[in-house]
Formats: sequence, C-alpha cells, structure tokens
Amino acid sequence: MKRSAVLAIVATAVAAVVAVVAWAYLRPDPDALWRIVSEQCVPEARSGAAANPCSKVDLDEGYVVFKDRNGIGQYLLMPIRHIDGIESPELVEPGAPNYWRDAWDARFYLEQAIGTTLKREEIGLAVNSASGRSQNHLHIHIDCMQPQVTAALAALKTLIGEQWTDLPMPLPGHSYRARLIVDATLRETNPFQLLFADIQQRGEAMADQTLLLTGTSLADGRPAFILLNDSVEPGDNAAAEELLDHSCSVRNGHDAGQKRS
Repeated sequence: MKRSAVLAIVATAVAAVVAVVAWAYLRPDPDALWRIVSEQCVPEARSGAAANPCSKVDLDEGYVVFKDRNGIGQYLLMPIRHIDGIESPELVEPGAPNYWRDAWDARFYLEQAIGTTLKREEIGLAVNSASGRSQNHLHIHIDCMQPQVTAALAALKTLIGEQWTDLPMPLPGHSYRARLIVDATLRETNPFQLLFADIQQRGEAMADQTLLLTGTSLADGRPAFILLNDSVEPGDNAAAEELLDHSCSVRNGHDAGQKRS
C-alpha cells in the first residue's frame, strides 16, 4: 500500500477518535452532538472515508446512528440536518421524516452492543423536553427499558387504549400519560405528530413535552407500541430518558440466541 494511502487511513481514524473524545469532554457544549454529525460523520460518509465515528450514516433518509458514551448499549439517532429538538416545527409538518421509525429500526445496534436480542417491551426510545436535555440537536435515545417500568406498563396495559390516558401510578416519581399505537412498524404513524395534534387542543407547548416509545403486544398477539408523555412542571423537567436503563440489566436474563419478537 502506498504511503499516502496509509496516511489517509490513519488521518481518518484519528478524526473519528477526535469526534468521540469531543463528545466525551465537550458535552457541556449544547452543540457537541451537532458538531459530530455535521463536521465528522456526514463529511466522512460523503468522502467515502474508511472510518466514521457514527455507526451508520444514511444520506438518503437523512439520519445517523451514533454510540452514546453513556451506557453499554445506548445509541442515538440524529438527523443530518440541524433540528433543535422536540419543539422544532419541521418535525410535525405534513410529510416530515419519521425519525421514530428509523430509530426503532436501528434497535439492532443496541442488541448488537449487549450481545442479545430483546423483546419489544424491553426496548425504549426517548426524546427529552427542551429543558430536560443537554444538547440542542434532535437525538432519539435508543436503549433498554428499566425492568420495573416494563413491569408497570404490563400491569396497566388493559387501561391503555388509542386515546391518551393518565396512568394511575407514577413512573420513576413522575406522572405520565399513555396511548396505544397499533401501527406495528410505524409506517403510517409519527409520534411527534400524534402528540402535537393533542397538545394544540390542550394549549401546551411542544418544548415542554417529553416522549417515550416502547413496544408491546395486543391481546391477539399482534405487535404494537405504547407511547408515553410527560410535560414540564415544577420539580419535573420532563426527561423520559429516566425510564431507560443505561446499564441494560435486562440482558442478564437473556440467552444470546434469543429471537427478536
């Protein structure tokens, strides 16, 4: 191999390491994630670089998948164009990209990281409110659910229908409401749009909302989802990430060969 080619590969690898180190040490910078996406992942994907700090860069669909430094299996899905967060109007426009669907499809990376497949109800996707996040670039957390939250939702499942319902018990100390989504693959359902349509009637702001999506099954066995929502109030900054388990303790009860549901 020519020396110039070797140097190019080394330079690419160093750049990837720099991006990850930046995330580790620049996290107080609210634009740290956006810098990784816009200055590292996307340019390197477009140039055909041999290494990339993102695990996946989909230029056609407009998103990246990035391993978060927190947790053994947590990944983040982020747009390749700058979108502040849950409050951004472009997320609820007709025909808006469904990043939730992309994030659910990307659960493979979580399962690969922890070395086992998970049941639908053991996987959670979360977006925090504007005041409950540290980064001003939309990122959907992809991680294991807290086992106690999964158990609580299983016990309450008969109360959750296709209309928003206040849960009769708090989850990690905060009040949530929930609704069922029967679209098993999210092909026709965008959780941002579902929430926006509802809070318009309630006179609330999207910036104050947090969402968590987790899998479930209907009484007849068909796959579905439960969508959880909380909003900012005194003592609650509305960060549904709190329902995720970054230690992914649920993996301890799994066999590596378990099939995905």
